[in-house]
Amino acid sequence: MGRAHEVRKEAMQKTSLKKSRLYSKYGKEIYMVAKGGYDPESNLTLKRLIEKARKDQVPSDIIARAIEKAKGGSEEHYQEMRYEFYGPANTMFIIECLTDNPARTIALVRNAFTKTGGKMGAVLHLFEHLAMFTLKDFSIDELLEHFILTDTNFKDLEEEDDLITVYGEVNDYNIIKTSLLELKDDLELEIDEIAWLPFNYQTLTKEDDINNYQKLREMLDDIEDVANVYHNAIIAEK
Repeated sequence: MGRAHEVRKEAMQKTSLKKSRLYSKYGKEIYMVAKGGYDPESNLTLKRLIEKARKDQVPSDIIARAIEKAKGGSEEHYQEMRYEFYGPANTMFIIECLTDNPARTIALVRNAFTKTGGKMGAVLHLFEHLAMFTLKDFSIDELLEHFILTDTNFKDLEEEDDLITVYGEVNDYNIIKTSLLELKDDLELEIDEIAWLPFNYQTLTKEDDINNYQKLREMLDDIEDVANVYHNAIIAEK
């Protein structure tokens, strides 16, 4: 399985969070991004986040309230924090958080790893920060021809089953997405992400490691400040 397959699995886990957690997460993110500009057409980061929230079935009124809160000049402020950890069996994790209390957040995240056999450690250099888009109904040859004709920069193409994934530099996110949307009207992107992707994955085979990994994910899911979890762990298929 390719990296796109693992990202799709992660997206499914994220949308299975309790609705209240999911809504709170998007509410904070949209509020902070909207402070840099309320109009999605001029604030492309806000536009991308709204599209992502709608795809995750976040109600329109929650999106609207977050933007109105930013317009109202609220002094509420959240910091973006990123933590690096080794998890069970030396798997690697990048945890992105949005918090109004960094001391509280790092204590909660560290506790989750400590209780499951993990520890803090530098792992960022073992991941790539990439824009990625997955779509169907097109071949690699068709996409290559389209990108050449539109002079669109991209990093790599990956084919899996009937899906094609396009990888690109983060700075090229908007250029690549605009180019893809020119392929056909109402093009649906299975994945539309900026993510940290590991260079290599590690398969967990021992029952204790698998149990600790699952417990760790549950504990991280319960931390409201955690926005995104990136890792290189794969559970062995039975």
